[in-house]
Amino acid sequence: MVPVLSRLIRPVWQPTPVSLRGFALASVIANAVIISTGAAVRLSSSGLGCPDWPKCTGSSAVAAQSAGQTTLNTWIEFGNRLLNFPLVVIAGLTFIACLRYYRATGRTRKDLVWLSAILPGGVIAQAVVGGIVVLTKLNPALVAAHFLLSTAIILTAAVVLHARAAALAGPAAGSTAADGPQPRRDLRVLAGLLTGITALMLAAGTVVTGTGPLAGTTIDSHGHRTTVPRFHFSLESVTQLHADIGWFIAALTVALVIGLRYAGGSRRTMRLAYFVLAGLGAQGVIGYVQYFNHLPAGLVWVHVAGSVTIWIFVLQLFLSTGTNTPRSSAGAGGAGQNTAGEPAAAPSPIKTTIL
Repeated sequence: MVPVLSRLIRPVWQPTPVSLRGFALASVIANAVIISTGAAVRLSSSGLGCPDWPKCTGSSAVAAQSAGQTTLNTWIEFGNRLLNFPLVVIAGLTFIACLRYYRATGRTRKDLVWLSAILPGGVIAQAVVGGIVVLTKLNPALVAAHFLLSTAIILTAAVVLHARAAALAGPAAGSTAADGPQPRRDLRVLAGLLTGITALMLAAGTVVTGTGPLAGTTIDSHGHRTTVPRFHFSLESVTQLHADIGWFIAALTVALVIGLRYAGGSRRTMRLAYFVLAGLGAQGVIGYVQYFNHLPAGLVWVHVAGSVTIWIFVLQLFLSTGTNTPRSSAGAGGAGQNTAGEPAAAPSPIKTTIL
């Protein structure tokens, strides 16, 4: 029993670059899943399936159908709340592993600690914001903030952490030296612009959803559904703005692909650029189909989940250009101690070009 427990604890208490990369990847997946299920809560009109917070109802901490609520809607929202528990565990283990690695390697990779600290801190912040969203009966501005906090801050931190942990694991996992040179500076700037405009498109998407018919509903004790207050914008106008940003992002991506193809870049960077371009094409088709079919909830959910996936790939593309190099770095064995806490024989610098 003890050897088994030791093997389970070792990746956290005596972390290696490989185990850090694994924890970071788990954080990326967990956050992407909970963002997607959160969108399902909103789009399936389950936003107040649990009308109270932090408990599900005023008298029950677990899912219990209340007057006017369907069992399905109650469990959809309660299921989303339950996903916070494994998310907290993963975030906590990731932070502890990064902190242990920082202490074992001569305290040279503080960036890993700060990035990993965002994960549990973000879960706490999201719990507070989520509670306010419920208590304010799905205020669209707060719902948008809830989504953007998860996507633009917490998920972003997890993706950056994964990229830096992958770089620690060696050239095969993350260095541009493994498969090609860094792109030119102008292409790195273009990748950064693509990332910024993609974040703007995510924000515009929350405005479209908060303006349209899927902004959410409330149900009274008699089972009467009432649409929650929406943004007072023209749905056609905000949808057109969202589409225009999408076309601009597509143009940026095409320019970046052409630049990488003819001006140089690693094979990984090229692959990511092609993935982003293909994903944007699919998102565009889904977006127009859902609009002309009066926004079916299932298709809108696919569009939202797709936007989260594209955001991950856009971030990876940006990081793969080498624009996210920490100011200081240390080797996998560290400048002062190895991962087992023993003195290191000598400093071992690593390449910190991120992919």
